[in-house]
Amino acid sequence: MNPEHLLTCLLLVPLMGTFIIGLSPEKSARAIAIALGIVMVIVTAMIGSHFNAASLGMQLVEKVTWITSPFPVEYHVGIDGLSFCLVALTTIVTLMAILASNTIGDNRPRLYYSMVMLLTTSILGVFISLDLLQFFILWELELIPMYFLIAIWGGPRRDYAAMKFLIYTFLGGIFMLASLLYLYFQTGQVGAMQQPTFDMLQLAQTSPGLPAQVQLLGCIGFMLAFLIKLPSFPLHTWLPDAHVEAPTPISMILAGLLLKMGSYGLVRICMGFFPDFIAQFGVFIMALGAFNVVWAAIACLVQDDMKRIIAYSSVSHMGFVLMGIASLSAAALSGAIFQMVSHGIISALLFFLVGCVYERCHTRKLSEIGGGLAKQMPFLFYFWMLAALANLGLPALSGFVAEATVFYGSFTSPLATLSQHPDFVKGCLIFACTGVILTAGYMLWLLKRLFYGPEQPKWAGHLTDARPMEIFVASVLAIGTIWLGVYPMALTKNYAGIADKMAADTAAHLTKSLGSNPSDSDM
Repeated sequence: MNPEHLLTCLLLVPLMGTFIIGLSPEKSARAIAIALGIVMVIVTAMIGSHFNAASLGMQLVEKVTWITSPFPVEYHVGIDGLSFCLVALTTIVTLMAILASNTIGDNRPRLYYSMVMLLTTSILGVFISLDLLQFFILWELELIPMYFLIAIWGGPRRDYAAMKFLIYTFLGGIFMLASLLYLYFQTGQVGAMQQPTFDMLQLAQTSPGLPAQVQLLGCIGFMLAFLIKLPSFPLHTWLPDAHVEAPTPISMILAGLLLKMGSYGLVRICMGFFPDFIAQFGVFIMALGAFNVVWAAIACLVQDDMKRIIAYSSVSHMGFVLMGIASLSAAALSGAIFQMVSHGIISALLFFLVGCVYERCHTRKLSEIGGGLAKQMPFLFYFWMLAALANLGLPALSGFVAEATVFYGSFTSPLATLSQHPDFVKGCLIFACTGVILTAGYMLWLLKRLFYGPEQPKWAGHLTDARPMEIFVASVLAIGTIWLGVYPMALTKNYAGIADKMAADTAAHLTKSLGSNPSDSDM
């Protein structure tokens, strides 16, 4: 096979799978979905075998004219180190979510698995698209399957949660479309470009040359859309409701992959296209990220539902991504990208383990469970312990690498040394450090209330430990967080050069705006 067609093949597998599963017998839907998930992982491995981690440019690029009138739109795909890491995360988490979907049983499995395949098509398409209009279409495509996956297979308040998710994300799409069209017409007036374009490679070259005011107007719609998806305070309220009502496998995809669409957009588009905006408002973005880290961690301390705890924990951990982007530091940006992948694995594992406990106890409320489950669920307890320690940032696990790198890079960053408010920036970072302590508090408290203490009579003899399929899914995700924690270079080598370049370019805009000389930083 021509390597240039590998990305198209990867995108076609779940897209065709949507129709294949939809036309198959109900009893065959799960087996077909598992087979398609395995094929996606194999194709991703083939892409990895042709991927050159030392290259900063796009690889395996395929470009075909799609629409010529009234405006040029092309089918344009490619990957670099950033998008390859997220593509690999997507295929692995999707396969694990499919394997974890055995609890769906006879509840319309054909429709369920076809919606999962359509959702995967959307996510993969966002990560590999190099045409901005194509990016937007695939971004919006995700609304359809996710709405039905929550509304049909969700909990008692599934209609409310699905509609809330739809409204928030749809409004974000409106903001994005407005900025997309504004950018399209503005770039036609820049440099040697004769025609407006949706080509993201050209936009990355020409958009930074736009006037600061144009960058502000162009970026704000993208920023709002990505902050909703991330999500960030105060646009986050759809997430806990969606997680609580969604079935366990969909919560795995929602936390592990959909949130990464927002963080990917912040890096690829907001930072790549609008460096003046990031440089000008970096202090506010840093403050927002620090507030997310601490506020959401405090919110976790007052929750009784396990899913709500992990949902607010996701809001907290995505705050580190905002801090890494705002710092204008290569080290911190590298940590933010690492956090995307690390959190994708850890959150998927945590939501899977919540589902395992819920299936046995039929409740997610810690007050109703009462603790003492360790004796009856030793395997699940060990996986819970590992996931909790990874989430709180224990050294030698992936969560520590991400957070430590963001903090180190931010304290030594251009934003902390060159901005007009360096003391405020460092104060935000110190404030964010308290979030690490709070995370340790609520995760250890969760473990204590779930597994420690005397065995509850109501559970005696009624609960079972992890089944072979559950052990397999949990083991794959656990090995991922251990591997990245012990050998982070396996991930960072793919995008280190990209982080260096993007941070240096954005920091240069800050230096230029201040009229000062670059300082000795980790750029």
